Amino acid sequence: MNAAPAFKKIALIGFGLIGGSIARAARQQGLADAIVTTARSAKSRARVKELGIVDDVLETNAEAVKDADLVILCIPVGACGAVAQEIADHLKPGAIVSDVGSVKGAVVRDMAPHLPASAHFVPAHPVAGTENSGPDSGFAELFIDRWCILTPPDGTDPDAVERLRAFWAGLGARVEIMTPDHHDLVLAITSHLPHLIAYTIVGTADELEGVTQSEVLKFSAGGFRDFTRIAASDPIMWRDVFLTNKEAVLEMLGTFNEDLSKLTRAIRRGDGEALFEHFTRTRAIRRGIVEIGQDSAAPDFGRPHAQLGKKAE
Repeated sequence: MNAAPAFKKIALIGFGLIGGSIARAARQQGLADAIVTTARSAKSRARVKELGIVDDVLETNAEAVKDADLVILCIPVGACGAVAQEIADHLKPGAIVSDVGSVKGAVVRDMAPHLPASAHFVPAHPVAGTENSGPDSGFAELFIDRWCILTPPDGTDPDAVERLRAFWAGLGARVEIMTPDHHDLVLAITSHLPHLIAYTIVGTADELEGVTQSEVLKFSAGGFRDFTRIAASDPIMWRDVFLTNKEAVLEMLGTFNEDLSKLTRAIRRGDGEALFEHFTRTRAIRRGIVEIGQDSAAPDFGRPHAQLGKKAE
């Protein structure tokens, strides 16, 4: 536990997977004297109270941010602008305001105009998550050895950036700082495009008339199963991601379509050498991801397997 809390009061706007994980980890590591939150519905607020992770659950965002040293918006990126406007007049002078959105350019454009000069705006994106959502989905270990990218606008107080960097490091994350536009380009290929492809493949399988739904589910233990995990992600969040980062996503999608055309030609022409070369190169990228600790090398992605029973004598 830290000798002194990093913040006296943290306000989390939204309490799903990310907000809940921040609360659990910050409480475990002693990073705040008090943690308060809001949640979208009365049902969610009641569940957060039952969990007993935070000190208070409030009905309005304005109430939550009062006297908070750190405010983190843990909501879909499309809602950030309206919430920034809602809380602006209630922020404590010197408060750090951040978010956890997967898109940063749109968040800066939507939030910055509403925030007072007395607040320090430091957008952030913890590159971590699962396909689950809701108050029960969070866990304290979510950010350990995962990247959190900070994208402070020009002129942001360096001390505020450092305080937020130290906070995320305290949650176990590795912290990188880059511009909002560069972040959006990088994440378009590493996160946004893969999700778009996963949603497309699962949708295509569902629409095939020659394959029954029961067969799709029954034989999903191949690659299709892994695509369905990604496609199970929060639809509201991903709708907003694609709408707010459409320029970068469309650029990466155009590049992907060009590469897909090359593979289509190789298959049509029976060009095994081209296919082998491509698959070898991409396999090496997967190995690189494992080597830098961003995934496990365990067989079948670490999934448990049933044991074969002993034959009766």
